Amino acid sequence: MSRESDPQAIVDALTATIDAFNEEGYGVPTREDAINSDADWKTQLTKACRLLAAVDTLSDQGFYTATIELCFGATERSVEAYALAEGGDDLEDFHDHTTCYDRATALGLLSEPTTRDLRQLYDTNRTDSYYGGRRPTARQADTMQQLARSVHEYVTDQIREGGVCVCDSLD
Repeated sequence: MSRESDPQAIVDALTATIDAFNEEGYGVPTREDAINSDADWKTQLTKACRLLAAVDTLSDQGFYTATIELCFGATERSVEAYALAEGGDDLEDFHDHTTCYDRATALGLLSEPTTRDLRQLYDTNRTDSYYGGRRPTARQADTMQQLARSVHEYVTDQIREGGVCVCDSLD
């Protein structure tokens, strides 16, 4: 199969997207203002803030799959922020979705049983809700939102340099 047989709309959209990620041809890029890029940990923490803000926007609209996915992402970004800020980790250390849970235990952020449960929750339920045939429920989405918010608030309080979280400033 050659590229010429692909739908032109897909090929055009793919080219535009690659250009956008390479920041080619459209002038000065418009960046998400709330993402702090001063340091990797600040970037990860404020990405978590923005994911939680998106979840708040989606709540009560029936987007359970999106809510669960965003909450797992917010949890990961929050723990990664701690590992980057307080553990001396590099962003390159986090190329999968589970390293953050191992680091949470190693750094004493959370106990081994809690991080094991978080990782098990991810391994079993995130994969199944996203890729599997199950249909997520409102209760699953609600509890994931509470969990992600709790992890984010706790991590934010544990990072010595404060004032970076933008969750409250956007309310």
